[in-house]
Amino acid sequence: MLINRHTIRIEWGDCDPAGIVYFPRYFEYFDECSRALFERAGLTKRDMLKFYGLGGIPVVDMKARFMMPSRYGEDVLVESSVVKWGNSSFVVCHRLMKGEALAVECFETRVWVAPLSGDEEKMNPQSIPEELKARFAVPAPDQNQ
Repeated sequence: MLINRHTIRIEWGDCDPAGIVYFPRYFEYFDECSRALFERAGLTKRDMLKFYGLGGIPVVDMKARFMMPSRYGEDVLVESSVVKWGNSSFVVCHRLMKGEALAVECFETRVWVAPLSGDEEKMNPQSIPEELKARFAVPAPDQNQ
């Protein structure tokens, strides 16, 4: 399974007055980590939009568990992987680690959509290409497991 690891430095603007990460910022981190995961698989958003006629991969469901806070100045590591593939949707798991401890775990469900024919403002779920799914089945050559 392809896993992307992304280190994040907790910045002052990420935090509430108590100096801990304001919870919506985690969802921004995880969105960025999904982008990085796809890029690790060799798929930039621009290329996917062009090659597959993709309209996007919007989040339709997101669940998170917060076990411990992250604070200003800390470095955290987010491990991201696709843990489930459907026909037109997939689930990405993000595990935010503080050292060896799991601080936040998030599952986001995304849908592979294309513009609806005749109405560019509406999106329609599409089947995820099998060759795309295959890119996530094996670790990247430089990935340490």
